[in-house]
Amino acid sequence: MARFGYTLMTEQTGPKELVRDAISAEQRGFDFEVCSDHFSPWLASQGHAPNAWAVLGAVAHATERVDLYSYVTCPTMRYHPAIVAQQAATVQILADGRFTLGLGSGENLNEHVVGQGWPTVERRQDMLREAIKIIRELFGGELVDWRGDYFQVDSARLWDVPDVPPGIGVAMAGPRGVEKFGKLADHLIAVEPDQELVDDWRTARQSAGWPGVGRVVGQLPVCWDPDRDKAIARAHDQFRWFAGGWTVNADLPTPAGFAGATQFVRPDDVAESIPCGPDLDAIVEAAKSYWEAGFTDIALIQIGGESQEQFLKEAAEPLLDALRSAAG
Repeated sequence: MARFGYTLMTEQTGPKELVRDAISAEQRGFDFEVCSDHFSPWLASQGHAPNAWAVLGAVAHATERVDLYSYVTCPTMRYHPAIVAQQAATVQILADGRFTLGLGSGENLNEHVVGQGWPTVERRQDMLREAIKIIRELFGGELVDWRGDYFQVDSARLWDVPDVPPGIGVAMAGPRGVEKFGKLADHLIAVEPDQELVDDWRTARQSAGWPGVGRVVGQLPVCWDPDRDKAIARAHDQFRWFAGGWTVNADLPTPAGFAGATQFVRPDDVAESIPCGPDLDAIVEAAKSYWEAGFTDIALIQIGGESQEQFLKEAAEPLLDALRSAAG
């Protein structure tokens, strides 16, 4: 049976409110929670970008049951992979083993801030491959020295190591993504309900001798509101960046860039791609393509930081009932 999660979207909500919402989402019955890791929001109207790892630590301490994911962290530029390993190990201890480290090759929006430029996609993926290997080495708790193509690690050791190291999920797309990361990932993270991608990744896992089947994690933006027109307006104001697709979004450097790139996206365009309004059946129908493609974990993004409390109080429980009933 598919599991359904809640997104702690740091781009639209401040840190204290994120922890409050995380507690509420657990109480409402969500199975897991994913936390985005951004230095900037996509659009200025979203208005936030607290540090994801401070939020994850607080949420790990404040919750008891839900699994937690970073969704996703780039361990190559803004963070050195040794620092990501330390952060992930600490959150895993605080969460009593409920944490999964979600990794990706990054976005210019967040990574350019450290002044190292923005590499080509091929280079970014090669950097991520090397970073994953370093992180796994450090999870072993032994002294690590590393001289690679992109990173150096000198006499590093994690002194607080969880009993069970965090699983590693990797965001990938298409045959090239599976070729590069399929044998490195415990879990698959994907942005589209692509059954061929899921099948190819599972084949790669089996050929690498990984135990079990691994989880396949996706994310679905929704904009629930009793007033559909209000929901469409909010989704257009804060989430029209989504229309560009990840091949474009990964390269834009600033919220102003996203605003310019999406200036001709209409509210109707957003409403066609994102379920908006009070209709829970529309959300269920949008989620259906994910579990039919083999996704095990589907995280909902409720658009609009100011709408979280009402969504969690009024819509979350009946929505979860409807999703679980439909998914069987």
